[in-house]
Amino acid sequence: MAWVAGFSLFAGAVAAEPLTVVALGDSLTAGYGLAPEEGLVPQLQAWLVAEGREVAVVNAGVSGDTTAGGLSRLDWSLTPETDALIVTLGGNDMLRGLPPAEARANLDAILTGAGARGLPVLLVGMEAPGNYGPDYKAEFDAIYPDLAAKHGALLMPSFFGPLLADGGDPAAIGGLMQADGIHPNAEGVRQIVAGMGPKVLELLDRVAE
Repeated sequence: MAWVAGFSLFAGAVAAEPLTVVALGDSLTAGYGLAPEEGLVPQLQAWLVAEGREVAVVNAGVSGDTTAGGLSRLDWSLTPETDALIVTLGGNDMLRGLPPAEARANLDAILTGAGARGLPVLLVGMEAPGNYGPDYKAEFDAIYPDLAAKHGALLMPSFFGPLLADGGDPAAIGGLMQADGIHPNAEGVRQIVAGMGPKVLELLDRVAE
């Protein structure tokens, strides 16, 4: 019966192979301005491991990338080992004042591409500031819930939402941001990961469905 024991050990080893999650994004994903271990991906990886999950989070963040850039590199970012996708794009489209319709079309195509591969997706939303006017803000902010509903993706409504938990004052998050006021510092990332983590657990659970 030695072969039975050997097969069981082999099956256990296969079952224990970690899931691979690709984090497709811009500088917020890449970890701009932070030490390697302080960025979003390594902190998220550590959070998931602490939750007992066997998972490898792949950093597919490129600083300065727009939704168009993310779409252009989707195919080679989604390697055959990919089990799930996190999409955090749109911030640079918004900062450049690009038409929301373009961001919507690009994100729609990204989610369509992931769906064609049978990959569950967590879409992380961005919110436009008011300085582009109420129409721009309304059109941009609607992209993420609309597309999540269309594609059956999980939604984290706002990347920076965890920094404003419990009705926090937006002015009070300055201590959680880098000097540029755009990128979170290490503690800010920690709080974002704490808010994002439960959604990523849901994402991992969808891999097995």
